Amino acid sequence: MNDPRLLAAGLCGGLALADVTRVSIVVVALLSVVAVVSAPRAVAAAVCLALVGWWWGSARLDQLDRSVLVAHVGEAARVRLVVTGPSRAGSFEVRTPARVVRYAASVVREPVLLKLAKGRAPPAQGAVLSALAVVALPRGPSRGFDERTWLRRRGVHVVLHVDEWHVVGHRAGLGGVSDVVRRGLRRSIARGLHGERAAVIEGVVLGDENGLSATLRQRFRAAGLYHLLAVSGQNVALVAASVIVVAWVLGIARVIAQLAALAAIGAYVLAVGAQPSIVRAGIAGALCSIAWLTARAADRWHLLLVGAIVLLAWNPYIVFDAGFQLSFAAVFAIFVLVPPIQHVLEGYPLGKLRAGIAVSAACSLVTAPILWFQFHSLQLLAIPANVLAAPAIIPLLTLALASTAIAPVSGGAAAALAWLNGWCAAYLAAVARLVGGLPFAQIRSTRALLVLLGGVLLLAAYAAPRWRRTSSSLSI
Repeated sequence: MNDPRLLAAGLCGGLALADVTRVSIVVVALLSVVAVVSAPRAVAAAVCLALVGWWWGSARLDQLDRSVLVAHVGEAARVRLVVTGPSRAGSFEVRTPARVVRYAASVVREPVLLKLAKGRAPPAQGAVLSALAVVALPRGPSRGFDERTWLRRRGVHVVLHVDEWHVVGHRAGLGGVSDVVRRGLRRSIARGLHGERAAVIEGVVLGDENGLSATLRQRFRAAGLYHLLAVSGQNVALVAASVIVVAWVLGIARVIAQLAALAAIGAYVLAVGAQPSIVRAGIAGALCSIAWLTARAADRWHLLLVGAIVLLAWNPYIVFDAGFQLSFAAVFAIFVLVPPIQHVLEGYPLGKLRAGIAVSAACSLVTAPILWFQFHSLQLLAIPANVLAAPAIIPLLTLALASTAIAPVSGGAAAALAWLNGWCAAYLAAVARLVGGLPFAQIRSTRALLVLLGGVLLLAAYAAPRWRRTSSSLSI
């Protein structure tokens, strides 16, 4: 009998293999025949799925690497485009993701990055623009960041420098639905709040940190709390659980409650956008609901692999994305390392803090190499910072969802809940400032990293014999 995890792992590995080298359908067909003839059935099935994933990943990469607008670099033209994500303000310009649907007289379907002059409010997500733009190539490697490669892995090959633009409509279809849901959430989760408190709530609930000051964003990074501003599985689980609890209170049948939870997860994922962590968590939550509806047990490793398959099938380049790496590494750490760490901590009087410390330690340990490789930084106080921040996360999410649910009925009650939630947001910001503001909160130099690793190795060499003697005496 084929193990679903083996099959899923084979497909996932094949999709990722396309990033190493690409393959044609003819080669895949020949290799599949060899696998079926020579390998046991279970192995042959996994190999065949890996080959199919390899072919599909190769085809997707070929599609992502194609560009019509590269041939028009240096030209200026009237374009029509759709804004596909929130704008981000830089020091000298505003960067906005978009999709060109018409270039001059030609119909085009290609993602681009808009660079707008500061001084005017940027277009909202979902807006359809008519603009006069100059086509340019993204910047190459500079100061440790290669914008051209970073954008290419997202299917973006040109930058449009926009001189003049105006809104001519809003997109329809599924994208239009996501825009409506996102606007509704943004209006209701922090109703009546302004400034930093509203920005923190929007960051935690919607993954949009644009409202935060550059200084506070840096404090969140230095404290090891920046992951709170990237929507995670915790948010999705709370959305689904809230719907099920409300249905139970109202006496609604469990089947209807699970279907409603599925709809709520879908709406939330649409509102937040295609971040790796939210897509993975949304798929896992949806599959858990489907598993309950079909009376089947849900395997956590299978759920994790299915999330990776969906993301890699859409864009195999995502394996290089820091968000993808951190999200899946953190879940892996929770599955594998948290139980043994909790076991080690059982002898200490930590009480309810034990689980939080174990999760934070496991995730920090596994994600540290990724953070250093991607951002050349290492957060030394991530564990205490996350332990301090943990008490505010669930209340903040719960109050935000409650405010959203009650807003259509009573705006005053929604504003009261948002005001209360503002104190949770203020507490999170205070923790980020307190921990992230310490001079030793993070290290960014290779020399400091080597000193730290040397100290850890010396400490481990000193403590290991004593730990073994202690363990032996306890076992006797």
